[in-house]
Amino acid sequence: MLNASAGAAQAPRLARSGANEKPRVAPWLLPLILVLGLFYLYPVFDVFRLAFMRATLLANDGSYTLSTLIQTLTRPELGQILWVTFVFTGSSVVAQQLLGLAIALVVVRGESRGLFGTTIVRTTALIAWVVPGIAGGIIWKMLFNEAPFGGLNSILRLMGAPPVQWLSDPHIVMWSVVLSNVWRGTAFSMVVMYAALKAIDPVLYEAAAVDGATARQRLVYVTLPQLRSAILVNMILITIQTLNTFDAIISLTGGGPGRATEVLSLYTFNVVFRNYDLSVGAVLSILMLAISLGLALVYAVFLPKDEK
Repeated sequence: MLNASAGAAQAPRLARSGANEKPRVAPWLLPLILVLGLFYLYPVFDVFRLAFMRATLLANDGSYTLSTLIQTLTRPELGQILWVTFVFTGSSVVAQQLLGLAIALVVVRGESRGLFGTTIVRTTALIAWVVPGIAGGIIWKMLFNEAPFGGLNSILRLMGAPPVQWLSDPHIVMWSVVLSNVWRGTAFSMVVMYAALKAIDPVLYEAAAVDGATARQRLVYVTLPQLRSAILVNMILITIQTLNTFDAIISLTGGGPGRATEVLSLYTFNVVFRNYDLSVGAVLSILMLAISLGLALVYAVFLPKDEK
């Protein structure tokens, strides 16, 4: 009896002492901190360090200077490359957003009506997404081939139309590259829009139908406002992804003809891995980072307050 009463008396004290002790989180966070520091923070720090040096893969004098930064940002070809990057990124983002939303609307509407083929449409769009960029560029290079056996020119020849210089005409080649990138990237936008559409409360559509709203009015006043957050987040993601795209362009055009399709990411790749210039590549990488962060901040301004 005495032992039982003593144990009962000690139990509240043990409970209070355990409640006062704070859990030790440092041992659990230490591996994550080490991984982030080694594989993320140190490379970023090293890029900023190389931007203020004269370092190449062939030599490194170890001296720090601002001349690399100034000379890189004042290169005469940089203006054209930034313009090409703007056209490629802007066109791709707008087209991927619109096509992704359109496909998602078709799939959701088809599922609600029990139509056959909605799963096929969704799967077909996802197939393009999993194709590697190099492989996608090769596929589209065969389609854009300007020889008589080229995929698209063969169709035009059967229709009696003249062939098109898809990859050699400077006025057309950019749109050929944008088309190949949109084909590959639309699936991601479709997945995001599909998930957001499925999350919309059906009661909103029922209330709009009771009020006599047409299909267009339901889209404008119900669907799009509910998709605002998803659209902006998707734009941030696909903008960053498109800014970093260069693998498909390498296999499709190599940046040509001339520099008609040489975007900033491909230019950075060529500077580092063909000219072996680490310092200039580091400056261009920082420029890409600044552009990505700037666009992300612009998009974030339009996010609803509860989504920031």
